Amino acid sequence: MSRRRARPQPAPTTTPTDCPCGLPARYADCCGRLHRGQAAPTAELLMRSRYSAFAVRDRAYLLCTWHPDTRPPRLELEPGLRWRRLEVLAATDGGPFHTEGTVAFRAHYTDRGGDGVLEEHSRFLRHDGAWVYLDALTIG
Repeated sequence: MSRRRARPQPAPTTTPTDCPCGLPARYADCCGRLHRGQAAPTAELLMRSRYSAFAVRDRAYLLCTWHPDTRPPRLELEPGLRWRRLEVLAATDGGPFHTEGTVAFRAHYTDRGGDGVLEEHSRFLRHDGAWVYLDALTIG
């Protein structure tokens, strides 16, 4: 049984055909269904859906999947930043029977004509029964 999360509904500014998260699926059938309210069954799928939300500029989804203890009051997205590709490097725990998990990833982007990479080891927790992003772990 999937749990739906109530959230404000402004539609993403763009709707891609292929899912930005890198899985071989259409956006509507992959992260799009999570953006429309279906709960992510694992921490990794939540992380992928959050990456896709950055790619389609879905602020509401990003905020509602952020743990309330670390969620910013509002989220500004850089207008010139375009997310290009996601690489999941590792995932620990974060399954249906876990209460926490981590996902290490590399997110490739273009900003003002230059290419860049964000590498992060993110921590996720279950909150009110659903996976949420907590914070980034310090590497090193």
